[in-house]
Amino acid sequence: MKKTFKINIEGKNRDRVLDATKHDIRQYMKRERNKALPEGVDFWDFDCRFGRSEESAEAVHVANITALIDAAASDGADAFYLELLAKPGVRKARAPSDQSGGEPSLDD
Repeated sequence: MKKTFKINIEGKNRDRVLDATKHDIRQYMKRERNKALPEGVDFWDFDCRFGRSEESAEAVHVANITALIDAAASDGADAFYLELLAKPGVRKARAPSDQSGGEPSLDD
């Protein structure tokens, strides 16, 4: 999804437009995550870019999108640009910790 979302639409409540925009973004992510995974892939990840325009868009984490939309709206922006591109993701194995997570040893 590469799209410029307008916040101020004449004849529509700004808060309702923001809610509808967030809903559209969540639905897009849900649709992408429900697609079949290729062989050797654990999950669908997203490359995200956000900004007031396409030229000023910067890479952001997917978890920060809603906060960035709210910040843009509170700053009085008329529109914002959002780019969400699904990519395959592979989980990385955790490093073994030095401490054992089992029961404590009883040394008498």
